[in-house]
Amino acid sequence: MKIIWSPLALERVNEIADYIVQENVEAAERTVIELFGAVERLEKFPESGRLVPEINRPNIREIVHRKYRILYRVEAKQIAILTVRHVRQQLQPGDIA
Repeated sequence: MKIIWSPLALERVNEIADYIVQENVEAAERTVIELFGAVERLEKFPESGRLVPEINRPNIREIVHRKYRILYRVEAKQIAILTVRHVRQQLQPGDIA
């Protein structure tokens, strides 16, 4: 399966990095690398993430990596990374398009 990052998900990762970099450049770089690395397993195990409780749709899943939720949609030939949220943030209606 191919992994595709949505523009919104990439924007969220940039926002996270921009926030962290104010305190620690290395931590910001490490966090971005880890977030991208966390989804690599989905190529072989697309349904390994848990169902998203707020959505309750079988094709919308999430990986929780450290303090972040990585939400994705399982499609026929690809995995679409939809958004990345801090675990304390509520999902917004536009997060799952």
